[in-house]
Amino acid sequence: MSRRREPVPFAFLAEADTFRSNVTPPPPERPSFAETAGRWLLGLTIVAGLVGSLVVGMPALDPDHSAPPRQSQASQGR
Repeated sequence: MSRRREPVPFAFLAEADTFRSNVTPPPPERPSFAETAGRWLLGLTIVAGLVGSLVVGMPALDPDHSAPPRQSQASQGR
């Protein structure tokens, strides 16, 4: 029983490397001043939030130096 050889349905994908189009895509649009300023403002807001949370959270991460060190019961008995 011979197998009938059919072309692959997506054979054109293999030939996509050799295909050259004569149509050039339009150049990308430059963002407006408002879009650029908005992106900078969003980035600065995110960075300020991260720095602010770090500054506010640092005292909670430091060991408590205001309390005197505790002494054990054995050292108080002597």
